[in-house]
Amino acid sequence: MNNANSLDLQDVVIRFSGDSGDGMQLTGTLFSDTSALLGNGISTFPDYPAEIRAPQGTVAGVSGFQVHIGSRRVNNPGDYCDVLVAMNPAALKANSKWLKPGATVIIDGDSITEEHLRRAGFETTDPIAELGLEDYNIVVPDITTLTRAALEGSGLDNKSTVKCKNMFALGICFYLYNRPFDHARAYLDSKFAKKNPAVAEANKRVIDAGYDYAANTHQFANTYTVAPAPLAKGVYRSISGNVATAWGFCAASEKSGRPLFCGSYPITPATVILEELAKRRDLGVKTVQAEDEIAGICTAIGAAFAGNLAVTTTSGPGLSLKSEALGLAVMAELPLVAVDVQRGGPSTGLPTKTEQSDLQQALYGRNGECPMVVLAASSPSDCFHYAFEAARIAMEHMTPVILLTDGFIANGSEPWRIPSMSEYPEIHPPVVDEAPEGGYMPYARNEKLARGWAFPGKVGLEHRVGGLEKHSLRGCISHDPANHQLMVDTRAAKVARVADDIPELKLFGETSGDLLVVGWGGTKGHLLSAVEQLQDEGKRISLAHFNYINPLPKGVEKALSGFKRIVVCELNEGQFASYLRQQFQQFDYGQYNKCEGQPFTVVELKEKFNSLL
Repeated sequence: MNNANSLDLQDVVIRFSGDSGDGMQLTGTLFSDTSALLGNGISTFPDYPAEIRAPQGTVAGVSGFQVHIGSRRVNNPGDYCDVLVAMNPAALKANSKWLKPGATVIIDGDSITEEHLRRAGFETTDPIAELGLEDYNIVVPDITTLTRAALEGSGLDNKSTVKCKNMFALGICFYLYNRPFDHARAYLDSKFAKKNPAVAEANKRVIDAGYDYAANTHQFANTYTVAPAPLAKGVYRSISGNVATAWGFCAASEKSGRPLFCGSYPITPATVILEELAKRRDLGVKTVQAEDEIAGICTAIGAAFAGNLAVTTTSGPGLSLKSEALGLAVMAELPLVAVDVQRGGPSTGLPTKTEQSDLQQALYGRNGECPMVVLAASSPSDCFHYAFEAARIAMEHMTPVILLTDGFIANGSEPWRIPSMSEYPEIHPPVVDEAPEGGYMPYARNEKLARGWAFPGKVGLEHRVGGLEKHSLRGCISHDPANHQLMVDTRAAKVARVADDIPELKLFGETSGDLLVVGWGGTKGHLLSAVEQLQDEGKRISLAHFNYINPLPKGVEKALSGFKRIVVCELNEGQFASYLRQQFQQFDYGQYNKCEGQPFTVVELKEKFNSLL
């Protein structure tokens, strides 16, 4: 669907914004999914308000969805937008700072009323002038009025009619960027056609009305085409980090032959993992929505004892509550994966905003000498891989694992090439089916220092688990000082030995230079974009990005030694930098930190790196 005067673009960033009830998340998702089906590179950033239900029309209640589409690989959802769709003055005020010079602003003219302006905190009746947006391309269709006109005679009541106005904005954007309607129509049919076909037809009619408005009013001088990205061959789908995490566990269950169990308590922004796993009864997945965080992890520990791949999901406040039970899993040496989808803290903090401030809690937040394997995923799609890895390590090494994601990659989405299960290795947990000659010793270990995994109910394999210290072989309770020292050393050595079972650190760029950027987890997309742009400018800069936190991969010391300067970039106040100082004290670590509940921008990162170079 190519229109006259269509210009080719390499990439474009669109931000949809409005009240929480304006359907901006759905609008953004339909636009991004349509672009994914066209083969574009995609990265999205849903930005939810932290308040449960902020007053309508206020800046605090603005919900946003930013999508970055490109004709090449897209690493992040973009810093600033080419198009801002604002359904009311509050959305305009909240997002005007994210506009590129010369950007297009589409705002519902019906929303520019004295009441809406007052609620949004404007002091005049001209929000465009008050925000200094006169030089931007401002388009003010009366979206609400035009939606009502499009649905005249549809039989819908006024409330249902007005709810369709987000589809009018979607139709405008479909016209502007030459997007086909097929996916959006199919989605609306599948969502509404059986229960309420009138709603499906109404939404489709409003998409057409928005498209026709843009095509016929000539308020847009050009339309734009973004060509498909040169992606590796395969079957792709758009996937969010939380869904990818759930599917990674399902894959690990298949590859290990162990049934999957998830015991969790709902908490923003991790709940979708539990919800997605609850849909997978066809794969034998068992889920329990527990009464609280402690019950969630304790059911999972019981499931691990019974022979399940056991998972529990949470965010920062829940990880705090799970800390004692995590220690129990360490002492019992049972395979368990705890997923922490990080959000702004402390306490309840910023429930819908992203942060990386749970790292020290994941590393040290338990009583006693209680080391745990800690992994971190870097993007929505690679949550699948690191969920699989976390499960593999937990089962093959008989140890609990914490997998860190964050709100940014958990809610964001990108294209994901659906892998063949033949691409993933078999998982071989040390299951014990029969008692060896001389009797079963529950804490006898293999070459990985993993103890055997014997399930209850098997004659000759009876053994005791619990939180009290165990004898180093027999597993009975032991208060012997020398035995305790041995077990403390052994549990630490077992975690350290995981380094033999993970990839060596590889740099993005040369192995020596003027500046090494260090990051971990969900900041990878922004850091990589900034580093690649500076590399294209001839700067001697590289990136070391970490997914394996404890233990660190091999090759770290060699990588750090090749650069004149090191800067560690984190969405916290320097937790990974402090961790590296403990591990490799011979290096001087600079820091670049941000704690705003928002991801980095490529612009601010480049400014920082240039100042260091």
